[in-house]
Amino acid sequence: MYIIYFLICLGASVLGAISGIGGGVIIKPVMDAIGTLNVSTISFLSGCTVLAMTTMTLYRNRNSEVKIDKKKGTYLAVGAALGGLLGKQIFDTVKTLSGNPNMAGSVQSFVLALVTIGVLIFTLKKAKIRPIKVESSVVSLIIGFALGTLSAFLGIGGGPINLAVLYLFFGMDSKTAALNSIYIIFFSQGMSVIQTLFKGVPEFEWPVFFMMILGGILGGTVGPIISKKLSLKGVDKIYICMVIGIILISIYNGIHYLGII
Repeated sequence: MYIIYFLICLGASVLGAISGIGGGVIIKPVMDAIGTLNVSTISFLSGCTVLAMTTMTLYRNRNSEVKIDKKKGTYLAVGAALGGLLGKQIFDTVKTLSGNPNMAGSVQSFVLALVTIGVLIFTLKKAKIRPIKVESSVVSLIIGFALGTLSAFLGIGGGPINLAVLYLFFGMDSKTAALNSIYIIFFSQGMSVIQTLFKGVPEFEWPVFFMMILGGILGGTVGPIISKKLSLKGVDKIYICMVIGIILISIYNGIHYLGII
């Protein structure tokens, strides 16, 4: 199974680095579907993998022609990091109140499916939507907070939600939005992992951890190389295909956690 975990994280990290989705939105639902680890362990290991991937991706893109909007991106990132604390707390509360980790996993999966369907519809109609282009630092902070809360609750780091928001509120093209999304995910996922370290780390096997982290690092290395060779349309196509796949897997996981299949 170790090789399978590595390949999942490698593939998700490559695609996540290219599209800006981050990888967690693929890793978590796919590993949920495999069903060999519990929800809390998957969320933690996925978060660590995404943190490794975003760190490497940002390092590889430090001299890229595509730039991070440091002002807006940092306010979004700080807001996302703070929102991540709330989102993680909401998930822990849902898990405690339900008394059943599978029920919490089902809620996560169905909410992720609904959010991603909304993002897909938005993406397909994006050409007809005029961006708002927010300039206010306070509004950027609030938007980041909302992103971080939702992303941490879903255990995905940011995913497709970031790209839709970065286009709608800041008018960023696909490649610029992808890199800024990675920047935001780096902060929000880092805060989520730190919070878990203080509150209590779920049980896991160290070989699984190392194989997943290795996949994240290699994915964060290869993804930016491929991204530089792709056009904006190419990045958009990869993004849309990933979003459709995430919707289908999330619906399957939601049903599976309920014990229907």
